[in-house]
Amino acid sequence: MAAGTLDGMEITEFIETLRLDGGLLADAAEEAGPDAPVPACPEWRMRDLIRHVGRVHRWATEIVTQEAQQPSRSAEAPDLADEELAGWLREGHHHLVLALHSAPQDLRAWSFWPSPSPLAFWARRQAHETSIHRADAQQAAGTPLTPLPSAFAADGVDELLTGFHHLDRSGLRTDVPRTLRVRATDAPGAEWTVHLSPAPPHAVRTGTGGNASAAEAGKPADCTFEGPAEELYLALWNRLPLDAITVTGDGTLAQLWRERGGV
Repeated sequence: MAAGTLDGMEITEFIETLRLDGGLLADAAEEAGPDAPVPACPEWRMRDLIRHVGRVHRWATEIVTQEAQQPSRSAEAPDLADEELAGWLREGHHHLVLALHSAPQDLRAWSFWPSPSPLAFWARRQAHETSIHRADAQQAAGTPLTPLPSAFAADGVDELLTGFHHLDRSGLRTDVPRTLRVRATDAPGAEWTVHLSPAPPHAVRTGTGGNASAAEAGKPADCTFEGPAEELYLALWNRLPLDAITVTGDGTLAQLWRERGGV
């Protein structure tokens, strides 16, 4: 399945979200301090989050600017003093935004899964990577989460379901076939049916304009996750408890998500 964007979001929209959330992430990191624990990643302190995001940004920048055809290992973060970390994060983020802004539309580069284009993949992936970790930093700082547009949040759910959980490494497996329906209540067409089995999950868009037949879209699911797109996005990425959304049906599938839904 080509994991294209849910509602045709433009590359420029993803880059702008990346630009804004990267700045907010660095601001929250400075406010929280390097020793602040990161609630969604209990083994991390803020300095670990900064190093992770800084490495990912530089790794993505290298792939885009060098038009790399094969995956490479991200470089280790330099041995910086705590007071240098936020500046290092901002520098890497700035170079990533510039790289994506200046990349050609016909960029040829490796990506995780089939997408409309490598440039669309990297703009989208880094926007969501940064958005989720911006939420981490704001939670660590104890500040309110910056609201996300419902279209962007719904697209993040789509990327998670049709991208990450379409890969062999997904831990969402069941002994017998089961179905999970995921629905954003404030984003048109934002509904998916996830087919679970001993094989990797297979998610299809069952909302308006989706890639499923009308018959499949109308079938009841074993369990349903439903809520506003932003809450759904954060809950499925384990940045909010599943209690933040409405869960109906077979509770064992909700427990499966809590235990195996991480990527």
